[in-house]
Amino acid sequence: MIREDSLRRMYAGGRPNRWARFLNRVSAMVFSLGVVGHGAVTLETVNPKSRTLLTLPLVVARYEGNEYAVSMLGQGSRWVRNVRAANGKAVICAGRRRPVVLEEVRADARAPILEAYLAQAPGARPHIPVDQSEPVASFETIAADFPVFKIRDV
Repeated sequence: MIREDSLRRMYAGGRPNRWARFLNRVSAMVFSLGVVGHGAVTLETVNPKSRTLLTLPLVVARYEGNEYAVSMLGQGSRWVRNVRAANGKAVICAGRRRPVVLEEVRADARAPILEAYLAQAPGARPHIPVDQSEPVASFETIAADFPVFKIRDV
């Protein structure tokens, strides 16, 4: 198991270092096969300027019967910028390719989803400055900093 301080260093400045990029590539390949379970998927977005494909591993949060994509690195994540520029269009892979639309959740509605996400995505815990055991009110103070998107099938 990788220690929390090591996980934080892998994403210093909100960007993955070389080791994190390698692990993300491997994880994305495995997650796309759909063999991991527990919400592990691969998210595909397209850079609107260069038209290059960005593929990354992601843990989908499940809350009140819906699925959500959460940016553990906050507003500056490339996939967040890509999704916003593409009006939410993306593809999720977990055994099969699934075109989706990601609808951004208002900041004032994110707190319980972020709490559920931390319970389901242990790798995200070092990057979100609220402990998973804290009450949902604690998540309200940081909710605007961490984009959350509701996943809808096309």
